[in-house]
Amino acid sequence: MPIYEYRCDKCGAKFEMRQAMGEDSSKLNCPECNAPRPKRLLSSFFSPGSGGSGPSEASYPTCNTGTCGLPPMQ
Repeated sequence: MPIYEYRCDKCGAKFEMRQAMGEDSSKLNCPECNAPRPKRLLSSFFSPGSGGSGPSEASYPTCNTGTCGLPPMQ
């Protein structure tokens, strides 16, 4: 089962939820403030040994905004 990341629009809390692929999340509530329908965040993963000779975006760390640590755009 994949782990999805969510953020509450009301209180800003971020949390993770294990769900089956395609499972309906419309009934999901924030565990902090119980607000309905938190937003699912776009997540990435790192796979060591993914090949390639140079760094890729997946090998850079992220931060709260999801853009920290990425190489500058050219």
